[in-house]
Amino acid sequence: MRVVLDTSVIAAALRSEHGGSNALLHLVPGGKLRLVASPTLFPEYEDVLLRPEQRLAHGLSEEEVEMFLASLAGWIEPVDIHFRWRPQTTDPGDEMVLEAALNGRADALVTHNVRDFTAAALRFGLAVLTPQEVLERLR
Repeated sequence: MRVVLDTSVIAAALRSEHGGSNALLHLVPGGKLRLVASPTLFPEYEDVLLRPEQRLAHGLSEEEVEMFLASLAGWIEPVDIHFRWRPQTTDPGDEMVLEAALNGRADALVTHNVRDFTAAALRFGLAVLTPQEVLERLR
């Protein structure tokens, strides 16, 4: 299954070892889940994970976050953005996530903010799933 992970999923994965977001990341090295992201989305992951409030929540040092991101970068299939359909979502920050999913021909956009993406994703026939829903589909 090819997916784009919203930043909320990446942040949640680092906050809890026992949640669905973290479980998703454990499926990537074995090939059960393929991650796609655009060159504009990956720096968003970095920006959010390095924020002081996020570092306080996940408890990782800047160096540990950078090591995690280096590993994550190795798992991601980069996607060039050939088409932009802005605006499609109510949050301008969500546009790059949607565009990565559409241009990367993802099977799903995975997020904890399903409501923010549903209307736009329906227009394109893109599934918007929570981490738990992805895990259930892969079982």
